[in-house]
Amino acid sequence: MGNRLLKALMARVRRAAVRADGGMSTAEYAMGTLAACGFAAVLYKIVTSDVVSGRLQALIGRALDAPF
Repeated sequence: MGNRLLKALMARVRRAAVRADGGMSTAEYAMGTLAACGFAAVLYKIVTSDVVSGRLQALIGRALDAPF
């Protein structure tokens, strides 16, 4: 009886090891979405700040005034 139980357990462990994770769970999607939104908010604040906005406008102005 012990040998059969051990074989069944080993087979179950092998099946679990072979089975691939199909993707993220709902909680992982929620955390990923929350992190992405937080990162987007921080990036938006940085890009719309006076210093970065001024430098981006200067960079675009120089690119548009470049001689061809």
